[in-house]
Amino acid sequence: MSPVEPESQTISLQPGAPRQNAPRKVQRVVSPLGIEAWLVEEYAVPLIAVEFAFRGGAAHDSAEHAGAARIFASLLDEGAGPYGSEAFQEQLAERAIELSFGADRDAWRGSLKTLARNKDRAFELLRLAITEPRFDDSAVERVREQVLAGLRHEANDPDSLAAKALFARTFGDHPYGRPIKGTVDTVPGLTRDLIAAIKPDALTRAGLVVSVVGAIDAATLAGQLDAVFGALPASSRLEAIGPASPLATGGLEIIDVDVPQTSLRFAVPGLLRNDPDFMAAVVFNHILGGGAFTSRLFQEVREKRGLAYGVSTSLATFRAAGLVVGGTATKNERAAESLTVIREEIARLTNDGPSADELAKAQQYLVGSYPLQFDSSSKIARQLLQIALDDLGLDYIDRRNGLIEAVTLADVQRVGERLFGTSKLLVIAAGRPEGLA
Repeated sequence: MSPVEPESQTISLQPGAPRQNAPRKVQRVVSPLGIEAWLVEEYAVPLIAVEFAFRGGAAHDSAEHAGAARIFASLLDEGAGPYGSEAFQEQLAERAIELSFGADRDAWRGSLKTLARNKDRAFELLRLAITEPRFDDSAVERVREQVLAGLRHEANDPDSLAAKALFARTFGDHPYGRPIKGTVDTVPGLTRDLIAAIKPDALTRAGLVVSVVGAIDAATLAGQLDAVFGALPASSRLEAIGPASPLATGGLEIIDVDVPQTSLRFAVPGLLRNDPDFMAAVVFNHILGGGAFTSRLFQEVREKRGLAYGVSTSLATFRAAGLVVGGTATKNERAAESLTVIREEIARLTNDGPSADELAKAQQYLVGSYPLQFDSSSKIARQLLQIALDDLGLDYIDRRNGLIEAVTLADVQRVGERLFGTSKLLVIAAGRPEGLA
């Protein structure tokens, strides 16, 4: 098999940039073993940025082992092959190689950044990390204690408490409702053997997605893909996470925390990433609370009334669910007023829709700011990885701004009705809010 399949897409990696900025190709590279990556060759700077992910993640933790996926990921660069934790980190530092791992609800993720001249050693250390992690008892204990220390701190942090409670209430018994970091009850029981047992099904070629940007050609990358990932199992026993539906809506939960400010978090069910209305939802969200200083909620909550320093909303998308989430923090005595203003502004935008001027400004910002997500090799690699994980296609970068510009007033009003017309806000308030019950 040729290392570069015929499919490649010539795109501008600075969407909206002047035409004299030469576009570059996103190449679909397939190794002899069938491992696929999206590659952008870039030789202006002698760097290589690699982003990769294995589908799965924290949603596959059992309730009694919540936090296992995150600790597993944290341990991958804490010693591998012949190197203990300190020696492995020294190997990275000697060649200025940056390597990190993490886990979210839907994936285990990794990131590698290296000078081109050190690529062979960088890819070898990456291979060791994902194929021969040591999970030494001392490293497991240290990482576990770090996680527990963080959890104990979060137990007194109103924002962390509100965020966790929001997911727990929204998703109920669905795996998305479990805390990614685990709890002070589950983490102590995460033994070395339990953590190590995650690897055979977590790190497999079947769930692998890779993007690479930098000073490396397709043939060289194809060889490195096989060298790094080729020994991993071809398949996994992990089952797909089932749809998170129906989601809980409506209601108010107050978490008592002795602090002068209340952290307010709220949510309604959202859209999956492949929903035809998703881009309309992006525009709706920008107008409502995603537009920083220009959004309706910012203007009503902060600018007109001074109720809070900031307020925002965003679209949270997962493979099995979508949410519209929002939040603010305000004085306890003004929490009820703040929530009333938020509810009223959501209802006004949902019922009346935006003005033509609001729509035009939102589209202008969303289109004009998109190139900022591609102003470094690492950012380009991260964007390509997420596009691949979302199954949006090799040409999505070229299509994206056109999809935003095609959104109409009717589209925004329709999606607002879908999101907020029948679903009531689920609200979590952590603090000692006055006037909420």
